[in-house]
Amino acid sequence: MADTLTITDNRTGKQYEVPITDGTIKAMDLRKIKASEEDFGLMTYDPAFTNTASCRSAITYIDGDKGELEYRGYPIEQLAEKSTYLEVAYLLMFGELPTPTQLHDWEQGIVKHTLLHENIKHLMRGFRYDAHPMGVFLSTVGALSTFYPDAKKVHDPEMRLKHIKRLIAKTPTIAAYAYRHTTGKFYVYPDNNLSFAGNFLNMLFKMTEAKFEVNPVLERALDILFILHADHEQNCGTNAMRAIGSSEVDPYSALAGASAALYGPLHGGANEAVLTMLREIGSKANVPAFIEKVKKGEGRLMGFGHRVYKSYDPRARIIKKAAYDVFEVTGTNPLLDLALELERIALEDEYFVKRKLYPNVDFYSGLIYQALGFAPEMFTVLFAIPRTAGWVAQWDELHRDADQKIARPRQIYTGYRTRDYIPMEKRGKE
Repeated sequence: MADTLTITDNRTGKQYEVPITDGTIKAMDLRKIKASEEDFGLMTYDPAFTNTASCRSAITYIDGDKGELEYRGYPIEQLAEKSTYLEVAYLLMFGELPTPTQLHDWEQGIVKHTLLHENIKHLMRGFRYDAHPMGVFLSTVGALSTFYPDAKKVHDPEMRLKHIKRLIAKTPTIAAYAYRHTTGKFYVYPDNNLSFAGNFLNMLFKMTEAKFEVNPVLERALDILFILHADHEQNCGTNAMRAIGSSEVDPYSALAGASAALYGPLHGGANEAVLTMLREIGSKANVPAFIEKVKKGEGRLMGFGHRVYKSYDPRARIIKKAAYDVFEVTGTNPLLDLALELERIALEDEYFVKRKLYPNVDFYSGLIYQALGFAPEMFTVLFAIPRTAGWVAQWDELHRDADQKIARPRQIYTGYRTRDYIPMEKRGKE
């Protein structure tokens, strides 16, 4: 017997049986609850979609209470330890880990798209010298739609895959050019003999040397960060990617919109806020006083707590370990000692434990990015590069889902109803 929810309308005394599938009911099933035939029917009110499932997805699983994150069923800890970013991108896209041949073909299919059209370089040079790298990034990604008009053929699976590979390949190049632009340096072409992360570091930091030498520790740390940020279920940026994509627009335009969502400080800018907080605290000696201010509502503990996770963010543990590896190469950042002390005190304080406020992925990632030589303005761009793999996988899944339609949420109207127009000469005289 199928699970159902019985709803009694006290106005009419009528009962309704609503099917329960996968622990959910269809919102449209509530529409049949009406006071009369002319009645629109019952709606749900859910600001920020905190309890609304907008899609079915087989890509990413999160159990916030247990602190579990899985891509296609594989725990994030195993992937971060054993995999590469491009292998994870293949997994997100196709649902299975690739064979050696599949991975080789996938990597080669991406590598050949790393170069940008020369006109894109001219476009990027048009931005002010101090333009925010994320603004440059999302604008340039959107502009790619004008270079590839066949990307509008979103119902063609082969065409979708072609442009998915292009996006994964070109976002690091765009990001590196945006960085070089804001630092006043010449643009560096991709070196396709390097790994995905190694090539990105080359485009960022190469100067006059004939061959850029990639530090393997930093290369691996960056690849791990890319794996951890590749997807995270239906967050703000991913929801934007799906909502925009539901209009059947090309993936470049949809990804520009997702990047714009990520641009916001409540989404992709959180790790920059952590660094700001640590600098304001100043020293380990000031941590107890800062904790007390937070408990009094006079400050905010950035990098702690998460909309989904009610325990320790599994990504934070991995990044914390990677931070030590990076600092062995770059030298210790005094902010790391401060962060560790802040974490120690907070996790021992009943105030934070009771509220399930644990470190999230942003608490340590900014420290690594800073150690690698990035200014805080680049942090969100560094987030957007790996998240591209998740966005395009979600976008492709959207177009293979027969249930999906163009996004069109309802509203509860709270304004005036029909009123007579007031001539200009009579306004303000009554």
